[in-house]
Amino acid sequence: MPEQKDLELLIHGHTPILQIETHEEKRALDLLVRIATHNTIPLFQWSVTEGLRRVDIDLGIQRHNAEPKDLLGHIKSSNVDGLYVLLDFDPYIQDPVNERFIKEIAMKFEGTSNKLIFISHHIDMPAGLVKRVARFDLKLPDSKALESLVRDEAGKWQIESNNKVSTDKKTLQRLVRNLGGLTYNDARRLIRNVIVDDGAITEDDLPEVMKAKYQLLNRDDVLSFEFETTRFSDVGGMRKLKQWLQQREKIFHGLVDQAGIDTPKGVLLLGVQGCGKSLAAKAIAGIWNVPLLRFDFGALYDKFIGESEKNLRESLKTAEVMAPCVMWIDEIEKGISGGNDDGTSKRILGSLLTWLAENRANVFIVATANNIEDLPPELIRKGRLDEIFFVDLPKHDVRKQIFTIHLDKRDISQSGIDLEQLAKESEGFSGSEIEQAVVSAIYSSYGSDAQVTTESLVEEIKATRPLSVVMDTQIENLRHWASSRTVPVD
Repeated sequence: MPEQKDLELLIHGHTPILQIETHEEKRALDLLVRIATHNTIPLFQWSVTEGLRRVDIDLGIQRHNAEPKDLLGHIKSSNVDGLYVLLDFDPYIQDPVNERFIKEIAMKFEGTSNKLIFISHHIDMPAGLVKRVARFDLKLPDSKALESLVRDEAGKWQIESNNKVSTDKKTLQRLVRNLGGLTYNDARRLIRNVIVDDGAITEDDLPEVMKAKYQLLNRDDVLSFEFETTRFSDVGGMRKLKQWLQQREKIFHGLVDQAGIDTPKGVLLLGVQGCGKSLAAKAIAGIWNVPLLRFDFGALYDKFIGESEKNLRESLKTAEVMAPCVMWIDEIEKGISGGNDDGTSKRILGSLLTWLAENRANVFIVATANNIEDLPPELIRKGRLDEIFFVDLPKHDVRKQIFTIHLDKRDISQSGIDLEQLAKESEGFSGSEIEQAVVSAIYSSYGSDAQVTTESLVEEIKATRPLSVVMDTQIENLRHWASSRTVPVD
């Protein structure tokens, strides 16, 4: 086992302290038991509830060594060589007396096979001990190990229920891929939940697996899992964007093995407010059938120095483990435009750009922006993202399509409704303004107990001052900038 060999090399090395951060305590202990047995090394285990005991030989529990200072004093004065495993010692490690004890033990163990091994979910090692510590991370299961877990759980289910678990090869492969990045324990739990539900592994189970996986991984509010994605049939227009995505779908999913083709990184959707950029982000995840993560810059920034950058790193790491996925960064200009924030925005931008350049996971970025003037040039130059698309106000035919979508969505009969006239009357309207006109007409008809008609819709259109009138100068400036620098979505 490569994992056991790697840990064994550290134990035989000269570093006196080992640090294992994990939620799989039992797995870490089992690994150490195998190493100690194979090398005939005494293995001791301590916890504050039980005290100290020898694991490889049953010599009873030393409850008098349950207190941390008593334990460390005992280890320091003991002449028995071995591996001393301390479980969940992190609350006591910052105590100055305990820190000094640990340092003296480390100096005594230096150059020997004796080790002080800390195992906990999180260990904040004091600065004075860091140079005497080696970290070891338990490896996550690879696809082969995950498939073995699925088959193990399926075998258990067959014995319990006397029925075989039904699935197909494609769904099994997708399940294994979706479980990537989880620990053995978490993966086994999710596999078990999928199987016991109905004795089958189907396509319908996969979204639930991804939701559960996200909840296990996410530790903050910076990323949110968007449970409801949409279809591009619910988005009016955007013909060129749809075509661009269809050309890259198989490459993104790794279904095309051809040298020289890079995996798509992402797109920037720039355009007029209310023209469907956010809806397009949801539709990309929907058409590619992958999870959609929404990145919130507002929740990223923290009052404590350095915490914002840490939040970004943890969120990007979560996105990598959730891959393949789409990460939607809404109104990106508000998060990285700079300002009086002691340089935090610049550091965040630098970290994000580095990640975009180095990321190899299938995380497709969809960044949306309304104001190009607030976007730094480092982000919008070619190579950072694959393409910049401009989402303009919808043209005549697209406005007809948008009216149809929103009328169908609300079960409003289109017989007798003149879509041509509506498209003509709503020139200069955004998609959201068209939707609001439909909603307002429905409320008006409900109040007067009448049907939604062309006339009632036109009345609502004429009562609206669209953004293209209120902000005509800004929109024209945006169009002028985009004309030679972006690709129109239609």
